[in-house]
Amino acid sequence: MGNSTRVTEFILTGLTEDPHLQLILFVIFLAVYAITLMGNVGTIVLIRTSPQLHTPMYFFLTSLSFLDTCYSTTVTPKLLSNLLKEKKSISFASCLTQLYFYGAFATTECYLLAVMAYDRYVAICNPLLYFITMSQRKCIQLIAVAYVAGVINASIHIMAAMRLSFCGPNIMKSFYCEGPPLFAVSCSDVSLNYLLIFILVGFNLIITSMTVLTSYAYILVTIVKIHSAASRKKAFSTCTSHLMVITIFYGCLSFIFMYTRPSSRQNDHLDQMASVFYVVVTPMLNPLIYSMRNQEVRCAFKNILGIQFHFS
Repeated sequence: MGNSTRVTEFILTGLTEDPHLQLILFVIFLAVYAITLMGNVGTIVLIRTSPQLHTPMYFFLTSLSFLDTCYSTTVTPKLLSNLLKEKKSISFASCLTQLYFYGAFATTECYLLAVMAYDRYVAICNPLLYFITMSQRKCIQLIAVAYVAGVINASIHIMAAMRLSFCGPNIMKSFYCEGPPLFAVSCSDVSLNYLLIFILVGFNLIITSMTVLTSYAYILVTIVKIHSAASRKKAFSTCTSHLMVITIFYGCLSFIFMYTRPSSRQNDHLDQMASVFYVVVTPMLNPLIYSMRNQEVRCAFKNILGIQFHFS
């Protein structure tokens, strides 16, 4: 290894080698990214400027929109740039940076969705104690726990990746830097890296999914006990947006298999489709789901528009 040339950059294979299809994908992903930024930033501004939305639920939604913006920005700009280039390269330092922030934001979002499920549990199962239980201090602490979990998870993976040697080839079968494709081009023993992925990703998925399932099990039992059909519908309607986001985030098994299957059994095409969906598309869908399915958000948006038209 001492006489081997150290890799200073990686070549990303991208999504396709067809120049015409690359241009089409560039236009599509640029539009998706623009909608993602406008939707999530707009959601943050709307919640911050609407007093009726200053509740724990929307505090967490603000954090989700911020995470989706960061999550998408970690990958999409570089993807757009490479779609216009013949040589789709990324430096070694940039690759590790992208890997770190991608892992940190993805893990944080997992825990934030679990926190939002717990928030709905308290709101429906203990409504009289909701604002006491979900105090501002408690909300900030829960958000902090989610971010700490993301930082710790990403830091462990990046430290394990930094011990690897890369001496060629440097062609990575992916459109961005992620664990398994990076490990595939390493000339070191990557068994520890795969073990860490299996343990940490498995732990994070189990903890967060069990929190979500337990919270909604209690919510379902509580809603069933409500005698009034109108009250049951109102209680359940406060959860529908979050349930849709949860379903999108956890629903595709390829997202889990991408990290838990041995590298020799991975399907590159399937993994890239899953990556595009979760990295590029999901951050765009979340604000659209909450704006379309949540009556309070729609009312706040109408009030903002009404004020603007009034002054104009």
